[in-house]
Amino acid sequence: MRPMTARRSFLARFGAAAAAFGLPVSTMAAQDAPPKPSSDARWQPTREAKDEWYDQIPGKHRLVFDAVSPDGVASAIQFTNNFFTGNKNGYSLEPADVAVVIVMRHRATQFAFTDAIWSKYGAPLSESDKFTDPKTGQVPAVNYYRNSLESHVKRGVHLAVCDLSTHRLAGFVARKIDGKADDIYKEMTVNALGNVHFVPAGIVAVNRAQERGYALASVS
Repeated sequence: MRPMTARRSFLARFGAAAAAFGLPVSTMAAQDAPPKPSSDARWQPTREAKDEWYDQIPGKHRLVFDAVSPDGVASAIQFTNNFFTGNKNGYSLEPADVAVVIVMRHRATQFAFTDAIWSKYGAPLSESDKFTDPKTGQVPAVNYYRNSLESHVKRGVHLAVCDLSTHRLAGFVARKIDGKADDIYKEMTVNALGNVHFVPAGIVAVNRAQERGYALASVS
């Protein structure tokens, strides 16, 4: 307590001296007070040029789905439809009035590719993420969710696909068929569904979308 008492005593004497010489005490107090934070110091995310596509999707309302599994893809498809229907019925908004991004990462990544990939690599893709046709229990020879995803793509939905998981899948397929991972990766990327954006990592896409005003809907 002694150092604080001494400081107060010094300030009191200094203030008295300042008053004696005609100096405003408020000036001295302002000099002693800690600086106020600038109103411009509020944190803002850095805008990366490669993320500009999020803002190029038209829409008054923005929503991003984070799908990490086959069931997550199914849920994203269902709730995207509900989002369109609810905005139409409740607000008379058309699909072009809303912006929707479905992030496909982890065990959801393999559904970003066309039937050409599934007909050729269906067995290893099925094995990689433990997915079989829900109706038959068999290894699918087509992308089980392709029709539904393409229907949404036609309504303006965009897909953010994890590049890390795509490389993982390509490597898994290559080991199973004794192929080259780089060649399979290139084959997969040129056989992606419409409106696909390969992002460095799916979790990064979730982050960037939220930084650009998209509300997050998590689907398992």
